[in-house]
Amino acid sequence: MPMERSNSSSGSSSNSSPSAAVSRRMRGSSASVVSIQCLKGSSKGDEWTGGMLQTGDIVEELQLGTTIHKAPFKNGGAGLQKLFHHAYKINSTSVHVRVRRGSDKFAELQACLVPNQAAGRKQYMLRSIDDPNYAVGFTDRFEEECLDLQVSRTARMMDALRATPIQNGFVSYQWPRRAAETAGVPNSRTSYSMLFLPIATHKSTIGYSDIDDTIARANTWLGASQASGVPIVLINIQTESLLTKISGEMASCSVQTGSLVSDLSNIANASLYGFEDYHGVDIGVVRAVRLWFSPLTAEFPIEIKIKDNDTKLGFSISRTHEGFIYISSVLEGDEYASSAQSGLGDLFMEASRRKKLLVVSKISHQKVLPWMVSPTGAIRCYDTVSVSQKLSLHRHAKMPILIHV
Repeated sequence: MPMERSNSSSGSSSNSSPSAAVSRRMRGSSASVVSIQCLKGSSKGDEWTGGMLQTGDIVEELQLGTTIHKAPFKNGGAGLQKLFHHAYKINSTSVHVRVRRGSDKFAELQACLVPNQAAGRKQYMLRSIDDPNYAVGFTDRFEEECLDLQVSRTARMMDALRATPIQNGFVSYQWPRRAAETAGVPNSRTSYSMLFLPIATHKSTIGYSDIDDTIARANTWLGASQASGVPIVLINIQTESLLTKISGEMASCSVQTGSLVSDLSNIANASLYGFEDYHGVDIGVVRAVRLWFSPLTAEFPIEIKIKDNDTKLGFSISRTHEGFIYISSVLEGDEYASSAQSGLGDLFMEASRRKKLLVVSKISHQKVLPWMVSPTGAIRCYDTVSVSQKLSLHRHAKMPILIHV
């Protein structure tokens, strides 16, 4: 029987001379086979396990649709690509592959036939059905070369470990939908910032206070705001560089080529320093301080609906020295007033009980908080007169007022 002849042949080969073994190995190495080339690894690196196809595996059998093709394949890898092209044209893309590893180990893969654009026209590869990230191709190799690749699996695995980068990319994100789903209060914010520019120490603006002075003023503003009853807490404080065009004499110090170390020590505490660009233009870098703060509690939206017989809104506003607009009084004793029916009166009483100000952060989605301190020390904030006019126009137009406090 064939199996008995095979065993007999194997037994005789064990007693053959070393020269005969070398001769057989040379004959084996000259045999060309179609082997697997791993093109893309699986998402879990399973291509290095025994159950998946690996580079160097010898292709023994291919099933394209219902047709089975066995090795040796006519014209090797090129012949297989022709078979793949024909199958792809007729939309027969289901492929089952059986490979040999060594002399007695086998592995199989159920895959889908897809174009391999990186290899050129009419070239195809197999993508795993179970893991679309895993893809293999086919190449012609000597059988001895395939066996060497199989033996070197551990070394190749370590090479792949060193060479495989962690990829990054862009992921689309549904910002409006996610904001609507996760925000506790629509259109509310949890953080705001205040920008402090260095103070000009001379009227000619040649000199500016240093960065320590700017930080100290930021802390003063925060502490004074909290002391006046503004319900905010500090999140972070950081320096921020702003570019501006200046004359060379305006800079507190300048960066010169060839003296970078000494220049860096000079500008460590400077609020304004300059350098010259390639076109000879003096560029100034203003080191401002940005203070991030957050409301002590979440923002709360209040909609004040205007009725036809309303002659007043039922509340008044004022502004702190630090630039915050707040509700300074609410009409009492009239439960039908718009301010009372909106709940503004209750919030005002609760804030007063806690000795806090009911600060207005937005009016009709427009931020009305202070946002900057100029080089003269003046605070950029909103005018209470214009805010009152805006609110009165809402009343005359019978348009609801949406404020965040």
